[in-house]
Amino acid sequence: MARILITSAIPYINGIKHLGNLVGSQLPADLFARFNRAMGHEVMFICATDEHGTPAELAAAKAGKPVAEYCAEMHQVQAEIARGFRLSFDHFGRSSSARNHRLTQHFAGKLAENGLIREVSEKMIFSIDDNRFLPDRYIEGTCPNCGYDSARGDQCDNCTKQLDPTDLINPHSTISGSTNLEMRETKHLYLMQRALKDKLEAWIDSKTDWPVLTTSIAKKWLNDGDGLQDRGITRDLHWGIPVMKGDQPWPGMEGKVFYVWFDAPIEYIAGTAEWADANGLGDEAWERWWRTDKGAADVTYYQFMGKDNVPFHTLSFPATILGSGEPWKLVDYLKSFNYLNYDGGQFSTSRGRGVFMDQALSILPADYWRWWLLSHAPESSDAEFTWENFQASVNKDLADVLGNLVSRVTKFARSKFGEVIPAGGSFGAQETALIADIGARLRDYEGHMAAMEVRKAAAELRAIWVAGNEYLQAAAPWSVVKTDPEQAQAQVRLALNLIRIYAVISAPFIPDASAAMMSALNCTDWSWPADTPAAMRLLPPGHAFAVPENLFRKITDEERADWQARFAGIRN
Repeated sequence: MARILITSAIPYINGIKHLGNLVGSQLPADLFARFNRAMGHEVMFICATDEHGTPAELAAAKAGKPVAEYCAEMHQVQAEIARGFRLSFDHFGRSSSARNHRLTQHFAGKLAENGLIREVSEKMIFSIDDNRFLPDRYIEGTCPNCGYDSARGDQCDNCTKQLDPTDLINPHSTISGSTNLEMRETKHLYLMQRALKDKLEAWIDSKTDWPVLTTSIAKKWLNDGDGLQDRGITRDLHWGIPVMKGDQPWPGMEGKVFYVWFDAPIEYIAGTAEWADANGLGDEAWERWWRTDKGAADVTYYQFMGKDNVPFHTLSFPATILGSGEPWKLVDYLKSFNYLNYDGGQFSTSRGRGVFMDQALSILPADYWRWWLLSHAPESSDAEFTWENFQASVNKDLADVLGNLVSRVTKFARSKFGEVIPAGGSFGAQETALIADIGARLRDYEGHMAAMEVRKAAAELRAIWVAGNEYLQAAAPWSVVKTDPEQAQAQVRLALNLIRIYAVISAPFIPDASAAMMSALNCTDWSWPADTPAAMRLLPPGHAFAVPENLFRKITDEERADWQARFAGIRN
């Protein structure tokens, strides 16, 4: 039994996420966690809400609530949506937790002890009307390069030129619109990442099995331009983790907080500690997952995230871990994803364009979305959600292939032999061939799942469903029962056992439908079909079963057209 630690990128607190966010981290991580549990491994699957930074303060202000209250409410909203999608976290924590406060301050103190923190005086834009320093992204003006009038203080989205806020013509605060801005001096702490470049580079080079997407992004940030840069880890904000050195005030840093991208990844560790606390366990329970001197040396750690998060998880967070000089667990495999686009464009929160997680669950159960998103996961390139493709995939894969097989077999078995598995006959050449084919395909499926090849795993699972349908078409027990009822009984017995196998192996993708199949079969044995011939005989003659409700309904053309119009948003 292996010990497997899984973390998915933690979603930001300011609002409900869209389907692209879901398939870019949490959903494939859940698939991998469910598979490894089914294989008998010990799994720890951690996620949380990312609650600090300027956007959280602004979202709370817009909602007319104190930021702590807003974050607490949105954490509950996101946790409930995660449950709706059947995301099987062992713990869904909060980056604002007391555990994360202590751990973040601990890491900063260790980095300082090791000479990896320097204090930098710099000038930043201060909005007099907002009474706050403005992060670069909250300053807009006219680009001096192309004349675009909505360039941000860090980059022009029109010509992609990198900018400083002082480069902008007629800059203004995006918070209030105020142009009453001035430069003021402030001091911040910087993590000296350049001092760790050799260690980071050697570590990245050692990961020869990482996806090309992951390593290419990491090396680009490591070497392009001026290469790896020291990074500010503090901000002039009110909401966040106070800048402390361990449990002592940090001289000169009063009133400042740690930068959200410094504290957020540390919540992976803190979230595991929160799990231990919630279960009444001591520190040894979470340290065995994270401290290599406390048992984590035999843990394999997997991270799942969208490609935009890769630099922080291959450079900044590892720099924190390595720079601490303590025996913390580093990630072994980082699975990164490209973007999911929406129906000819991009998802847009501001324009209400695309399907967001709560909306998705309001129109169809989780399994419909889980299947489409995972079977179309943006692994090797960006993918695109279209309503036509979604309808076709649901109707063909889920309704016609899997759902139809379950319905046909159970209804036919009940009509001819009652609601118990028939005892007659024995397996012949067709049944033997199917068992061999399913066994070979199962090994391929397991290989793809273990390798986190999400789309290939989905394709192989569908092929296993198809193999059962092809067997039924060729064996035709509804015809055989008229001439050889004993043989028809053997065919039905095989098919009912095949449904149990489908339920078990499909559960990582479509857990609700799998549970419905197992319930109909009156079965609680979720053992993985490692021995296919034995698995095809697991449910014995005389075992009671029932006909389940229709597993999947088809999406009508009228529904598709309505949803396409409803979620189109405001186009440019």
